[in-house]
Amino acid sequence: MQNIRFFEKKGPFPFSEVLKKIDPTKDLDELKNFKVHGIETLINAKENEITFLNSSKYQKESLKTKAFACITSLNLSKFLPEKCIKLNVKNVLLAVTQVSKLFYPNADLDYPDLNLKDSSSVLDLYPNVNFGKNVMIGKNVKIGKNSFIGANTIIESNVVIGSNCIVGSSVVIKNTLISNNVNIQDGCKIGIKGFGFIPIPEKNLRMPHTGKVVLEEGVEIGANSTIDRGSLSETFIGRNTFIDNQVHIAHNVKIGKNCMIAGQVGFAGSTTIGDNVVIGGQAGVSGHLKIGNNVKIGGGSGVVKDIPDNTTVMGYPAVPLKEFLKSGRKKNGE
Repeated sequence: MQNIRFFEKKGPFPFSEVLKKIDPTKDLDELKNFKVHGIETLINAKENEITFLNSSKYQKESLKTKAFACITSLNLSKFLPEKCIKLNVKNVLLAVTQVSKLFYPNADLDYPDLNLKDSSSVLDLYPNVNFGKNVMIGKNVKIGKNSFIGANTIIESNVVIGSNCIVGSSVVIKNTLISNNVNIQDGCKIGIKGFGFIPIPEKNLRMPHTGKVVLEEGVEIGANSTIDRGSLSETFIGRNTFIDNQVHIAHNVKIGKNCMIAGQVGFAGSTTIGDNVVIGGQAGVSGHLKIGNNVKIGGGSGVVKDIPDNTTVMGYPAVPLKEFLKSGRKKNGE
């Protein structure tokens, strides 16, 4: 899948300017003129970029980071390489938001795409694509042959859609890369900003979301589902995964291949779902969790901790199925 960025990045900035956003009292004078080129995830950050660590869950990734500096807290800084500059702060996500806004000042809100044109005026760019009425297309959009785009759909600038795809009516797609043979049903909203903000006394501070959504080959997205783009990286749905109607997938969620997810399921941010996972309707999955391969989650369950491979769970909080059934028998006096 192509490595396309959907947001203009400012900079590079002197390290001294970045430090002012994190902690105005901190002074690393010998490095003040070092040019910082951006903020990235632990794994993706290069030697001239800054990253962040706010949970011990990511210590494996943090030990491998190549970042020049890392925004973190005092108790987590031990998980970083020796050469990485530790920028210890009281509120990691607040500092990350301030730095992100420096590089991406226009990514904390979804501004309307003002480059949209009616598809009827750009048909020569898409000779093998079938458009419904009132479809709007942004700049540099790529759509593969034999794809169908339904009426009243909006495809914003730089989106890529593969061949043999079906996009229903009244769909909005932005900040997204879509492979071949993908089916997106009516009313979906894909690539929108997630629910990322920092609560502070003065007012809630919105976090920029500069990532994207990636849909691999053969994915199906049910009607009126919502998929948020990643905050710094990507929200990802693997090959041949089918998602039912009215499902919400938050920023940075990664879903493996051949999964089946029933209606009204909700995923909180940064959770990873393995391959061949089946989730019943109205289940909820908390954030920053790891759900293994071949897991089955019963309908209406609430998942609040990691689930290992080949496990079936149910209930709130979700527990192994045998345990759930046993507790049910006890309640009934059996």
